[in-house]
Amino acid sequence: MEARLQNLSKSGVSIWLDMLSRDLLETGDFERLVHEDEVSGATSNPTIFAKAISGTERYDAQLRALASAGVEDLQTIFFEIALEDVRRAAQILHPIYKRSRGTDGYVSFECTPDLAYKTDPTIEQGLNLWRRLDVANALIKVPATAAGIPAIEELTARGVSVNVTLLFSLHRHEEAMDAYLRGLERRADDSERLDGLASVASFFVSRVDGKADAALADSSPLRGHTAIANAHRAYGHYLERFAGPRWERLEALGAKPQRPLWASTGTKNPAYSDVLYVEQLIAPGTINTMPEATLRAFADHGTIGPALDADSSEAAKTLAAATAAGVDLDAIASVLEREGVKSFCDSYCQLLECIEAKLVRLRGTSA
Repeated sequence: MEARLQNLSKSGVSIWLDMLSRDLLETGDFERLVHEDEVSGATSNPTIFAKAISGTERYDAQLRALASAGVEDLQTIFFEIALEDVRRAAQILHPIYKRSRGTDGYVSFECTPDLAYKTDPTIEQGLNLWRRLDVANALIKVPATAAGIPAIEELTARGVSVNVTLLFSLHRHEEAMDAYLRGLERRADDSERLDGLASVASFFVSRVDGKADAALADSSPLRGHTAIANAHRAYGHYLERFAGPRWERLEALGAKPQRPLWASTGTKNPAYSDVLYVEQLIAPGTINTMPEATLRAFADHGTIGPALDADSSEAAKTLAAATAAGVDLDAIASVLEREGVKSFCDSYCQLLECIEAKLVRLRGTSA
């Protein structure tokens, strides 16, 4: 089964795991995924940590120690336990980071979603998390809201490697790429190093089809194709943006391109193949961050088909046809962005409530 994952990796796709937990780390399962299943990175978000912390007792000893030390602020406690997981994962991935010369081998940690619409607090928290992590192969996740775009530029300019998340539209993807480039240019103008920085643009896929399909007739041949076409167009824009004189100047100074990362690649519609968003989004220089179930499904029956390339004209025709059929991609992107922020905020609140409940229980058992 691993041969399929090896072939996917050989096609130029980096395989990242869309989850992180202390269970994965302490059982050795994460290390096995790295060494045996071609996993070369990991992402996290409030939903992932909410499930991880509520579903195990492996955090209890650290929670008890923090409580005994008099730490009461729930966000502070969350950062302490979550950042430890990120550091552990980063250590396991560090050989990949070194071998790839900083192109691969990253683990991501997200700014708290309550800041998604606030630029300056996002910058402040991003800088703080970056300094506290103190590992080269980490990425700070910043949502691509209107407030997040200037934060991405500022954090890049100040030497923070950023994972731009919650990208649904081509327009916002272009803004994210430009923010990264402006941040690099500011560093170059200040004679700061560029070779230690990295960035990825997390372009969400299956959620787009969920909304687009709802606007299409049941018999429409466009169903299940809109999101892939949207992503293909994004890939074409990426190839255009990271070429030419502007980019070549930065590349000569050691800069790395902001790689496209396909997110939300677990298939939501049971009528579609469970590896649809892996097989159809193979392209050199990209990342596919998968839930473990999707990774296992591809290892079992995934196939390597033709790779995406710079010619996204057919994708453009698909999107034009979808628009003509009543799909408003701009409106869909706006709704998905709001829903994504709300979902992460809900998970973040749930996470803090879980920590508080565990602390109450742990205090009770130690009394």
